[in-house]
Order: sequence, then structure tokens, then C-alpha cells
Amino acid sequence: MLTSRERVAKALNHQEADRVPLDLGGSAVTGMHASSVYLLRQAHRLDPAGTPVKVVEPYQMLGEIQPDLLEALGVDVVGLPAPKGTFGFKNENWKPWTFFDGTPLLVPEAFNTDPEPNGDILMYPEGDRSAPPSARIPNDGFYFDTLIRQPPIDEEKLDPADNLEEFGPVSAEDLAYFAAEAERLYSQTDKAILANFGNTSFGDIALVPAPWLKHPKGIRDVAEWYMSTVSRRDYVLKVFEGQCEIALENLPRLYAAVGDRASVIFMSGTDFGQQTGTLISRKAYRQLFQPFQRQLNDWVHKHTPWKTFIHSCGSIRALIPDFIEAGFDIMNPVQTSARDMDPQALKAEFGKDIVFWGGGVDTQRTLPFGTPDEVRAEVKERMRIFGPGGGFVFNSIHNVQARVPVENLLALYRAVKDEGCYPL
Repeated sequence: MLTSRERVAKALNHQEADRVPLDLGGSAVTGMHASSVYLLRQAHRLDPAGTPVKVVEPYQMLGEIQPDLLEALGVDVVGLPAPKGTFGFKNENWKPWTFFDGTPLLVPEAFNTDPEPNGDILMYPEGDRSAPPSARIPNDGFYFDTLIRQPPIDEEKLDPADNLEEFGPVSAEDLAYFAAEAERLYSQTDKAILANFGNTSFGDIALVPAPWLKHPKGIRDVAEWYMSTVSRRDYVLKVFEGQCEIALENLPRLYAAVGDRASVIFMSGTDFGQQTGTLISRKAYRQLFQPFQRQLNDWVHKHTPWKTFIHSCGSIRALIPDFIEAGFDIMNPVQTSARDMDPQALKAEFGKDIVFWGGGVDTQRTLPFGTPDEVRAEVKERMRIFGPGGGFVFNSIHNVQARVPVENLLALYRAVKDEGCYPL
């Protein structure tokens, strides 16, 4: 029987293993909302009722997937995240908090749990309430919305360096953290490690507003940034050039710290698609994004055994050849519900050139609103389509959301276990 690390390695090399490998919680786009984690743990009788779940990614309210749940579900991947989250504080000094739906949670000390008069929860960069809030979770909501803090734009004074203030040399403290955590995960588990060092996603719109910065400068409004990729293209190119230069200086230091312990590096989380098509033309992608992505991927492939991971939601069928040309090894979340993202066609056309990490079940419709039988049937179908020949790591299409019926959660992972063995 293969170890999880060996199983994932075969999938990444387009080889069939004993079964299709499974990811849950290996990254901030392959996890599960904390309230659903709680339901799943209770259903597996891993905790007494009322035992809180740690919120390890506060922006999306993702819950910790502890080792006992990893083993119960047969998960093959663990994540190596950056030491600080989207709001700029560490996951430490945990405190209890009850979510709007009654789920008992533990949140980091810097996480604000004091509601506004209307019941909303505001979040502050680095947990500093003397700074303007950078995100809001509405009363009875489930996720944070970024608050745009766009300073007035003076075209004469607009400086690309303002959009580079969050980038810089990786610190000695962070290098020590990555080295120690990689060693712990490698030696104490048999799981494949998915590392997210940060700062390699060009124009990731979730990060453009910089909710971890107290007073962000430059172009930080979402709509303004998207328009700037056309109206201020030279500016955006200079931002990407600076970011790429910094990343190329950091990657050798990160590899020296982590070495071959990591199997995969999360390289890009920039979304290029919507439900019905791409957000950008192929020409614009090739001019604006691909050259910088290729430089980073080329360095990784030349100097490390790591495989590179791109996350992009939506209908991105038209851009997949360009992702492959840019050197990406893995594509996620494989949003099969979007236009032109038929799983059979994707596997036939691109299955030999890129690994599909996701696409296992639709989290927009089937998982939250279908029956357990419908969930099982979809999982079985996706295994049959994506599994042959390897090149497939099972994950839901993006994070498992809140308010998914526990019966559907159980059906999902039971089907993965039942249907994932080769030959499919």
C-alpha cells in the first residue's frame, strides 16, 4: 500500500496509484467552512458535542482539518501556509467565539469578536483597532467582505512602488518558520505537502485591497484595478515586474529552507474566469500575466522538484493552453459548472499536460442542494472521468461551504473512499 506522499507523487506524474488521492484543507482554496468542519467532526464522533473548531483562515472562515479527521477521511495532503493570514496576524493565543449559526469556534487572539450595534463584525489589519477596518462579516453572514480603502488617486503622483509595499525579502523569522513546519509535517506525517509561501500571485483580486495593511497605498479598489489592467497597463506591468524580481530573489531562500519536503507550491490564485467566460482575453493574459508566471515556474522547475499550482475559478477553457505554456503543472478548482468546462472534454484535451486538482463535486449546486444519492453519483462520475491515467487529485470545486447538509458531507467522503480505487 502506498503512502499518501507516494500516492500524490504518482498522480502529479500522471500515473495511476492504488487509489485517487484526496485533498481537504491543503490550501485556502481546498478547505471547508468551520461550521461544516464542526458538523463533519460530530458525525464522525471525533469530539464531544460543543467542542470548538479552530478558524485557521479567518477571511473565508475555514476550519482546521485536524489529523484525526485527515485519517478518518483518508486525506493525502497537508498544507504549509504562510505564518500570517489575510488580516496580517498569526493564528495564536486562541479564544472562544460562537458563530452566528451557533457553531462553537476558536479564533486567534487578534480576531475581533465584538459586534457593531447592527451585529456586523469588523476586522482590523494586524488586529489593530486604531487603524480603519479592512473587512466586514455581516450579521448572520458566513464570510468576510473586504472593505475598500482606496486613497484618492492622483495620476501625476501614482507610483508602482505603492502597490509593492507588501512585497519584500522573506524574513529570517519566516524562513525559520517554513523550515521547522516543513520538517514537522514531513517527519510526523506521510502526507504530501502543499506549500503557500505567498507573494507569487500577480493581480490576485482578493489580495489587491491588502486587508493586512493598515493604510494601503496605490490602486486598491477592485473595479479600479481591473480597469487599470487596460487603462494603466504600463503601471500594472511595472508592479508585476517588481513583484517578479522580489519573488525570484525569495524562491532560492525558500527552497534552501524547505527543500524537497514540499511536493507542490501554490503559485497563483488570480481568478481569470467567470461563470460564462474569461475575465480577460488570451492576448491580454499572454501580454500581462504569462511572462511573469513563466519566469517563476521556470525557476521552480529548473531548481526544485516542486510542482506548481494555479487556482482560477470560472470558465477558463480558452486559457488552459496558455497556463500549460506558462509552466503550470496543476490546475484548480476545475469549475465544471461554468461554460465550456465539461469534465470529459477537459480530460480528453488536457489530461496529459496538466493535473486536475478539484472538479470532484459541484459546491454551488449538488453538494449544498442535492440529495446524498446525487452527491455520490457525481463523485463516482468525476472519478470515472478524471481518474484514468492519473493526473487527478480529488477535491471539491473550491472550498466546501457553510450550511451543507451533514448527510451530503458524509456521502461525499464515503463515495471518495468507495469509488476512488483503481481501476475505476
